[in-house]
Amino acid sequence: MTFGGILTAMVTPFDANGELAEDATASLVRHLLENGCDGLVLAGSTGEGSTLSDEEKLRLWEIGVAESGEAPVIAGTGSNDTRHSVELTHRAAEVGVDGVLVVTPYYNKPDRRGLIAHFGAVAAASDLPVILYNIPSRSVIDMPNDLLAELGEIDNVVAVKQSRYEDVQPIEGLDLLAGNDDALADMLDVGATGGICVASNVAGTEMRRMIDEPESRREVHDSLSDLFDALAQMPNPMGIKAALNMTGHDVGGLRLPLVEANEEEKAVVRASLERHRLLATA
Repeated sequence: MTFGGILTAMVTPFDANGELAEDATASLVRHLLENGCDGLVLAGSTGEGSTLSDEEKLRLWEIGVAESGEAPVIAGTGSNDTRHSVELTHRAAEVGVDGVLVVTPYYNKPDRRGLIAHFGAVAAASDLPVILYNIPSRSVIDMPNDLLAELGEIDNVVAVKQSRYEDVQPIEGLDLLAGNDDALADMLDVGATGGICVASNVAGTEMRRMIDEPESRREVHDSLSDLFDALAQMPNPMGIKAALNMTGHDVGGLRLPLVEANEEEKAVVRASLERHRLLATA
């Protein structure tokens, strides 16, 4: 499978008690796919996957598969415990997702041999396409391009979500996906097939224009830069959850150790949404 387009890293809606809000989840899946998004990543970092139980992740993926039609659903099955990632990947395959996103193991700091063994074991857990997730800002480790190319030789490792800004280039055998919203335009220019995006939770239609209208790509990027900055002023997904709640989608709060955006941060988000006419009252 080839992965591309605007793949939205969807937030996980919670109810007033902080539990998975199933109806709101189904509604958000449908809304995103009707508004510029080509597919969804569920239980990634934007989806607060690190604080979801395995059963919550499975239910989230089940809802996504049931509501997504032909659009791909990608399950975030990565962790810093290879056995856990293997188990989650196996169970995600049983649910019927279309692929898995597997982050570089964090905290453990494995060396090159450990990384190859980790991703090899996860890839072997199912026939699902595997997207590598290289995000040194969160995992400490940065996988160089030659290592990515070596991992790309594994049969079902098909893409990399690249969340560094330096030395970004296409890797033979791997689809290149932008992992940072503010890098989407630049990465499309060098051959990326799309991006796994956060701001597309509220601005999917506009972000899709960067793919559909390459001649206007820089203009669209520049117009959205204030939204990217507003969401990035606090740890993800604090900003995008605030934005979704402001735009009429009841996605609830966050799980500790993340906390809700404060009033000053919300004001910056609200001002950006107003400029883009994205507020529910606009």
